[in-house]
Amino acid sequence: MKRVIVIGGGPSGMMAAYRAAECGACVTLLERTKNLGNKLRITGKGRCNITNMAELDEFIQNYGKNGRFLYGCFTRFFNQDLIEFFNQGGVDTVVERGNRVFPKSNEAGEIVTCLVNYLKSNKVSIRTNFRVSKVVKEIADRGSRIADLSKVMLGNNKIVGVMGEGEIIYGDAVIIATGGMSYPVTGSSGDGYKLAEELGHRIIPPAPGLVPLEIEESYVKEMAGLSLKNVSLSGFSNGKEFVKMFGEMLFTHFGVSGPVILTMSHNIVQKLKSERVTLSINFKPALTKEMLEKRLLREFDEYGKMQFKNILKHLLPNKAIPVFIKLLKIAEEKRCGEIDKTERQRLIELLSDFKMRVKRPRSIEEAIVTSGGVALNEINPKTMESKKIQGLYFCGEVIDIDGNTGGYNLQSAFSSGYVAGENAAKS
Repeated sequence: MKRVIVIGGGPSGMMAAYRAAECGACVTLLERTKNLGNKLRITGKGRCNITNMAELDEFIQNYGKNGRFLYGCFTRFFNQDLIEFFNQGGVDTVVERGNRVFPKSNEAGEIVTCLVNYLKSNKVSIRTNFRVSKVVKEIADRGSRIADLSKVMLGNNKIVGVMGEGEIIYGDAVIIATGGMSYPVTGSSGDGYKLAEELGHRIIPPAPGLVPLEIEESYVKEMAGLSLKNVSLSGFSNGKEFVKMFGEMLFTHFGVSGPVILTMSHNIVQKLKSERVTLSINFKPALTKEMLEKRLLREFDEYGKMQFKNILKHLLPNKAIPVFIKLLKIAEEKRCGEIDKTERQRLIELLSDFKMRVKRPRSIEEAIVTSGGVALNEINPKTMESKKIQGLYFCGEVIDIDGNTGGYNLQSAFSSGYVAGENAAKS
């Protein structure tokens, strides 16, 4: 039997181990923490958005310029296949807004349990609290113990096993599925990058992907906890708009977060490497400035005796009103009928172009996914095997693939794991 070693017990690693075992291999799954699926349990705020029902071409677009690499994996194992996989494992699923797919129970733990059951039913050997320190390409004496590591022959490009915890585990193929560097408490601490680099692979420098942003203006803290729906958000650099989205966002004690911010963050983080970035919120994207002015004129006329701070309740969430009053420099007790044209224009501008300067992204430890990883031009996209070393495979977040929110990152993890496991068992 082909002996396959999988390093990492996350979604891609568990799927790779399952598929390799299903294809007849003798599989050992190694996880550095005491449990499998640590990060999986907290995804989607504990609900686990496993995939998205978008069509293939639209799906691919959600990974940016590297998305085409996934065509081979998705052709082999895609969203409908994944849903059927979990349904057969006893997990009912539902499709929600934005074509996002969740377990009907809203419990991420159910997804982990299903995967573990698949592993056990296919006789995968699971070893937890096992940290791999090295992937071995060749050993002169196959009876060597850890004391004889001088006999490792790095010139040979054929996998023979892994080292860790004082022993060597032999195998015909090794799949690195260690994840990225986000949420290190779950076990994703970047081990896979080190293992791959030692084997001669190029690593695209890891950076936070799908990450909240810190804002320079102090008044943002005054709106911490405020959630906005149906707003338009744009990113500007050197006066030019480079990204724009519509949806939901959240103010925090350090800046901004929420679905729109997280999705836009990849482009913003890239820009921040060389340029300054300003965000602009349009609180009323359904109204042009002319339409907004007509509305204000009508309301100011109708509620002429109302104080300015009270008319703002018709336009803004309560938590945003003190900040608007401060920035507009209009006395909150001023009557609406006393608002002049200049003050009205300032209000229109602020409602449609609320600017904030991005200070920096939050740390990679707080990112939902990691951008960067093993260079894609060194991996066969049809098999997920290394182009440099026979018997070495990669899958999941350890490679240079990251997508938008909405189930895209988990689907790429499951699909690449499926393909890696299948080919590691058969090659």
